[in-house]
Amino acid sequence: MPGWRLPRGSEVFRTCPDVLFIFELVFGGLVWILIASSLVPLPLAQGWVMFVSVFCFVGTTVLLFLYIINIHDRKISWYILDAVYHCIAALFYLSAVVLEGLVTNIMDHDLNFTQEHYHENLVATVFSALATLLYMFHACLSFIRLVI
Repeated sequence: MPGWRLPRGSEVFRTCPDVLFIFELVFGGLVWILIASSLVPLPLAQGWVMFVSVFCFVGTTVLLFLYIINIHDRKISWYILDAVYHCIAALFYLSAVVLEGLVTNIMDHDLNFTQEHYHENLVATVFSALATLLYMFHACLSFIRLVI
């Protein structure tokens, strides 16, 4: 099935699941920006969320670039790399959603934080959840592409 092979060049922007790279970058970048600009009530938790968003943003950018310059030559190892990377990214983002939700909940009940800071973290939680769903969907489709 030609639609389920690894893309070459500009095919990345026209094939599924590879078109999801764009949305993963957008939502991951928004999480990164929102966490970087918010107050940090729990540095360890939000540090992990920041690590996840930066790691996934860089990893997705590198993988997208490698697909665009056609370095993969459609070998089976690249199919495995694609599936495993998106599975790890989905698990990382799932943990980030839980921790960011915890931080947002703490900010909601603490009077030291303004509504603006609470809303920044709330939106970061929502975008983290959307990024998690995108990476999960991409991982599932990558595993399907691996076995076909």
